[in-house]
Amino acid sequence: MATDITQPIQKIHILEDGHVTSPKGFTAGGVHTGLRKKALDFGWIHSVVPATAAGVYTLNSFQAAPLKLTKKHVDTAKKIQTIVVNSGNANSCTGEDGMKKAHATAELVAKEKGIEEHLVAIASTGIIGVPLPFEPIKKGIHYLNDPLCQNVTDFERAILTTDIETKQIAVEFEIDGKHITVGGAAKGSGMIHPNMATMLGFITTDAVVDSKSLEEALKATTDKTFNMITVDGDSSTNDMVLALANGTQGNTLLNQDHPQWAVFLKGFQYVCKTLAKSIARDGEGATKLIEVEVIGAETNEAAQAVAKSVISSNLVKTAMYGSDANWGRIITAIGYSNQKIEPEHVKVLIGDTVVVEKGIGVPFDEEAVMLTLVKDDVKLTIDLQQDQHSATAWGCDLTYDYIRINSSYRT
Repeated sequence: MATDITQPIQKIHILEDGHVTSPKGFTAGGVHTGLRKKALDFGWIHSVVPATAAGVYTLNSFQAAPLKLTKKHVDTAKKIQTIVVNSGNANSCTGEDGMKKAHATAELVAKEKGIEEHLVAIASTGIIGVPLPFEPIKKGIHYLNDPLCQNVTDFERAILTTDIETKQIAVEFEIDGKHITVGGAAKGSGMIHPNMATMLGFITTDAVVDSKSLEEALKATTDKTFNMITVDGDSSTNDMVLALANGTQGNTLLNQDHPQWAVFLKGFQYVCKTLAKSIARDGEGATKLIEVEVIGAETNEAAQAVAKSVISSNLVKTAMYGSDANWGRIITAIGYSNQKIEPEHVKVLIGDTVVVEKGIGVPFDEEAVMLTLVKDDVKLTIDLQQDQHSATAWGCDLTYDYIRINSSYRT
């Protein structure tokens, strides 16, 4: 479980145009049902056999009805065969009516697919507090078995809300002489903050994986990837990442004792990291991806806390939007991270340029740093020079467009 995703990927092949149905035995599709005015708004993923399942969920106290039901099914059966997702309505803060509709959705999906109800997972994203119109849901379920609607691109589009880009990836590697694939899809653009928020992620693999090992792999990987991104500091009510392993490649059971577990874990982590970065890059109104790497920390937890503090700072984010090398904002965010910091040891780099040494600003070429900051990808490196632990967080700049998008979300 300690595999380092910052190291070069070995024995892992990134599939061109890979996606969530690249692993054997998965199909997906999407349709327009009327939940949204024009866009696709109902999608699904289906496995030919019940798949070993694991999930991680938002820490928001207000958890939406579909999330509660999905968590119950995953925790009880440890298996999921069909996932249905709707956009346009979160079915959150909708009380007893919301739970009834979540249960009714699972029941109808199970009937349509000919499977047990506990093998159905449901995810929703969209506006909070509005009763879920159920006729569109029934309409979407009607298409689950339609061969003309089995299109993974339509699934990727159906789960979006304010996202600009779809997010997908797949990798392939060999285990026990079998070609194992891990694929993934995600949505997320605003209300993104560490500890899961307005984000949905779906990871699939055709490997045979032990249930407990898959769960532990997902939780550990989430801490390094999905929980290390931020867009605006808000956490939503619906969001989750689900991992399904359907075992159709017939390899020897993968667990932490398997000699090639590290290969599987690297591929799994690569998919999650790529999706997480794609969400951060697609932040509402964003013009650039920001990466904050903290090195030289006393513990991994300290490194993560400092990285999150800096990537979450609105002042840092606005400085990045303005391509302003205002390192004082970075230092300030380090200082209020609630970690043991030794200011006289801190070093900060913008790109490859040192701007702070031993806690004090140093002369640097402003024009050269400006050329770094106007790029689509900006890296900030913070060396605490205390020990050897490190962590990386990802986010985006904060722009005028973020306000425009969110000031009229309901209208």
